[in-house]
Amino acid sequence: MSEATTAFFKDLDRRGCEPLLMKITATVRFDLHEGAHTSHWFVRIDRGQLRVSREDRAADAVIGLSPELFEELAAGREHGIAASLRGDLTVSGDPRLFVQVERLFPGDPRSRGPRRVVEREVR
Repeated sequence: MSEATTAFFKDLDRRGCEPLLMKITATVRFDLHEGAHTSHWFVRIDRGQLRVSREDRAADAVIGLSPELFEELAAGREHGIAASLRGDLTVSGDPRLFVQVERLFPGDPRSRGPRRVVEREVR
């Protein structure tokens, strides 16, 4: 398991509350597939409150992808919707949650669009 991936999920758990997800109560599981091995990250969202564990439990949405792609998402170098349209990741369950959860990932660090401004203001 990559240190960047572990750091991303630990940061989510420490963050506690994500204002951009205040209207959501759901569970999302990230399945990182590496050959025959799959690592699971389970994220509970309760009106913006985040809790992360390594459980392999049923979730409202399950996002399957490679560890390498996850690192790109976590670094802001890749966009989740584009990756799903290319077939590089799969979403089962409620696809609307994937769109909402994508707010947890940073935007491209080189971007100057409104998303980057909002992220700076929220922090």
